[in-house]
Amino acid sequence: MPSDERKSRRVADSTCTMSEIVLPNDGNGLGNLMGGRLLHWMDICASISSRRHAGMVCVTAGIDSVDFKSPIREGEIVILMSHVNRAFRSSMEVEINVWAENTQTGSRRRCNRAFFTFVAIGTDEKPRVIPDLIPESEDEHQRFKDAGVRRDFRLLLSERISLENAPHLSAYLDTRRFS
Repeated sequence: MPSDERKSRRVADSTCTMSEIVLPNDGNGLGNLMGGRLLHWMDICASISSRRHAGMVCVTAGIDSVDFKSPIREGEIVILMSHVNRAFRSSMEVEINVWAENTQTGSRRRCNRAFFTFVAIGTDEKPRVIPDLIPESEDEHQRFKDAGVRRDFRLLLSERISLENAPHLSAYLDTRRFS
């Protein structure tokens, strides 16, 4: 779609919640969920959010800032929740948070968080323009702003832009210098 016809979508339109149970074949020999299996589930959940936002097939372009805070044990229920933080031209950042639920006590603990980058792909396998994202709440506005900083940082690290061409990161650094 031409850039002047970009539709807009809300963060809530991209939300995905999934649940999985950790079975013995998901474990690492210590009774804990293997990290690779968790990343697989996270990729599926985040992919659903990206497709809901873009309205088309999206592919994983990158994963960063994966934080493993707590092991998830065999028999626990894994709850994965994702949403789009920010949409760029053909790419978007999807945040995913993971909790483990102990079915005996009903307690939940936050175990993981990651940021995935997805790119919308057309039938010709080329990137496609995606809808803008409309942040509504104060929290969504902050995540939107932070996603711009993370994008600039990723592009700077991959040497695709210079610091002079990283507007979100530059603005972030300017606010940190004087606070």
